[in-house]
Order: sequence, then C-alpha cells, then structure tokens
Amino acid sequence: MPDAAAEPGTAAARNAAEEKSLLSRPAVDPDSSAAYGDHPDQVIDFYVPRGAAAPGTPAPVVVVLHGGAWRAPYDRRHISPFAGFLAERGFGVASVEYRRGAEGGGADDPVAGRWPDTFDDVAAALDALPGLARRHLPEADTRRTVLTGHSAGGHLALWAAARHVLPAGAPWRLDGPAPLRGVVALAPIADFEVAGKLDVCGGAARQLLGGAEHFAERRPYADPALLLPTGIATTLVQGRADADVPQAVAEAYADAAARAGEVVGVTLLEDVGHFPLIDPSADACAVVAEEIAQLAW
Repeated sequence: MPDAAAEPGTAAARNAAEEKSLLSRPAVDPDSSAAYGDHPDQVIDFYVPRGAAAPGTPAPVVVVLHGGAWRAPYDRRHISPFAGFLAERGFGVASVEYRRGAEGGGADDPVAGRWPDTFDDVAAALDALPGLARRHLPEADTRRTVLTGHSAGGHLALWAAARHVLPAGAPWRLDGPAPLRGVVALAPIADFEVAGKLDVCGGAARQLLGGAEHFAERRPYADPALLLPTGIATTLVQGRADADVPQAVAEAYADAAARAGEVVGVTLLEDVGHFPLIDPSADACAVVAEEIAQLAW
C-alpha cells in the first residue's frame, strides 16, 4: 500500500470521502435515554439488542464513547449509526454523551474538551451505568461489559478503564479495576506526547488539559500511555491510512503497555482511514464488531 503520509493529497481526499460517508448517514434514534446528571449533556442513549449473537444468553453491554476531538460540534448523534449497528449484531448498547468544548461555548466552539468536566462526566456515566442498564437494557448482562470509543472517545475508553491506576488523590480514582470484559479502542488518541508531536486534531490533547501551561501538571491524570498496566484486556483497532490520528499514536500506546509488562492487541487495517471504523457501510466496521464480540463473549 502506498504510504499515505507520502501522498497528502490522496490521504486528504480519502479522508474527506470517508468522513462524508459517515456523516451523511441518518442518525439512529435510541430506544430510550437516561440522565446521569443535571447537565443536558449528561445523558446515555440505550439501544436494545436486536440480533442474536448467542441465542438463549443475555446480551453483553457495549459502552460507546464518541469522538470529535472533545469539541462541542461533535456529539453522540454522529456515532448513532454505529450504536444501532452493534444492537443489530446482538449487543445491548449504551452511548454516552459528555461535556465538550469550553463552558458556554456554542455549536462552533473550537476548544477541545473541558477540564475537569469531560472526565467528571465519563466517570459519572460509567459509575451510573449498571443501575441504568438494568432498567433500560433488561435483556443484557452488565457483567459482560466492553468499553469502546472512537478517536477522542477511544482515549476516554482507555482512560475510563485505567481509573484504578490514577495517581492517589485523583477524584476519579477507583479502588480496584472496573468490572469490564475489555476495551476496544478505535483509532484512539492514546498517547498525548506523540499526539502533540504530530499535532493530532490541531493540538486537541493540549486543549483538553487546559492549554500548554497545564499540560505537564495534568497529563499524569489524563494520558492513557501513563496509566499502565491496567490488567484489563485491551485491543486497539487502527487504519493504516488514518490521516487524522496516525498509526504511530496507537503504536506508542502499545509500546508503553509492553514496557509496563502488559500486552495490548493492535489490529491494523490496510487501506482504511479514520472514519470507516464506525461506518456500518464499511467492512472495517464489521471487523470492529468482531473484536468486541471476542472480548464480550
């Protein structure tokens, strides 16, 4: 395959076409929604399992964390076709919304994330999920929960699975590992140092932590590459032709895990960019569903 980095025009055209394919799909409405807090963005959408991944067995739960560089214009609606796709494959799905962008920012807000609100929300959503899922996904078994997320959501999935190894005193720290079957992180912004060097999403990771003046201080609380080992089965799925979050970011996280004594699976997909991983019309999306199934069942 040609090196996408060596052909920027080709990579940009591919990326634009893949993004258009995903974002042109109509949103898939959830079966129900529930608040996990008072803010309008503190909500989880639930999709009941429709397929029969394992007949006669309660469905696993897949928690979906959307991407969009932690910026306000990108909410969970763009990942709803992926959530619906997983429900059709037999999973109970919980799609989490969380606060993004600056406080008071509007639909065009270019700022990535809020500190600490984005992290507060993901932690609160995961803590509330078992009780909410029992009411909204009665067909599912929360003891078989897999976290997945795309891009910035992949970062949040890895972070949420590592809360028990956060520095002492962190407000989101858990006493022990979360009861998860595993994590499938899709083109995740998984190593903030490498992402910064590559200027991933216009320096979004720096913005998420409040800018350069706070980056070094807050990074130990937020960068998955520093929160290892987790002891939780983890797989990264990455397109080799991804121009938004390059393969080097996932590889850096896997290398950090190996240095910490942990094996992280990395599935690299040829001729696949950033968006097909969550586009039900793309073959890559079926690969993602299979990776989730391997952990869930």
